[in-house]
Amino acid sequence: MKTLTFESAIHGYLLAAGARHLSPRTIADYMNTFKKFTATLPGKDFPLANITSQHIETFLREQHGLTNKTLLNYYVGLSAFWTWATREKLVPEHILHSIPAPKPEQRDIVPFTAQELKLIVTSLKRSRPYTRPGKALCDHSINEWNAARNYAILLLLLDTGMRATELCEINLHQVDERNHRVHILGKGAKERTLPFSPRTGQALWRYLATRDMTYGQRVFVSSTGGDFDRNDLLVTLKRIGDRAEVPGCNPHRFRHTFAIQFLRNGGDAYTLQAMLGHSTLEMVKTYLRLAQIDLDKAHRHASPVDNWRL
Repeated sequence: MKTLTFESAIHGYLLAAGARHLSPRTIADYMNTFKKFTATLPGKDFPLANITSQHIETFLREQHGLTNKTLLNYYVGLSAFWTWATREKLVPEHILHSIPAPKPEQRDIVPFTAQELKLIVTSLKRSRPYTRPGKALCDHSINEWNAARNYAILLLLLDTGMRATELCEINLHQVDERNHRVHILGKGAKERTLPFSPRTGQALWRYLATRDMTYGQRVFVSSTGGDFDRNDLLVTLKRIGDRAEVPGCNPHRFRHTFAIQFLRNGGDAYTLQAMLGHSTLEMVKTYLRLAQIDLDKAHRHASPVDNWRL
């Protein structure tokens, strides 16, 4: 009987992942993990059955200069593979179960302030001030099409809390301008419908009205009509933040701001969980704590009993 190698088993897993309709991004992330892990095995044709928990631990330990969040992504990818391999009876046990999952770093969640967002929006139409030899301080106008696209991006991120990849992968048919909704395919190929405000709808309409529709089905494209992916979005937002002199201008900060403002303005935790596409309430509980801290500070400042000294 032919010995099944890890590399051969990967092909079978990909067929199963396709049947489960995992998103292309999830599959690409898993394949990146499998490629890195394969490179650490004793040989290209190393038998799947010979892989032990020590191989996994060595692989994770030798990934230098990476965050725990990235290591956790590697762990999740390998765990998904071994879940499938165990179910298919290709291996006797799920070796990842004996290895503790890396704990991602707890990063500070700092939402945008209203003033920062106003500076960001104001910066969309003008470049950062600069000097030229023998000339006074000056700036120049930003391409109108780019300004309209970027304004629509900012409002949609802030109004829905969607992820960077979700925004970049929206197709034209997924936007319901009449009812102010966008239908997206999130992590794990889970669909959800996100409402947006009429103001955001107006910004989208203005952008789409100027867009060359021969550029394909994606809502957001580059100025030449090419793909506008997650990296393009990160670079675009960083440039906007630099012009506005607002640090930390990134998609996840817009998501944090949406979540906290949603709770501050009376939204409930379960609706927020559904809108963010989270499978559990854990992250929402963090937002709840931050929103409560904000309410406590506001009350100390605005309490009528304290202010009127009753």
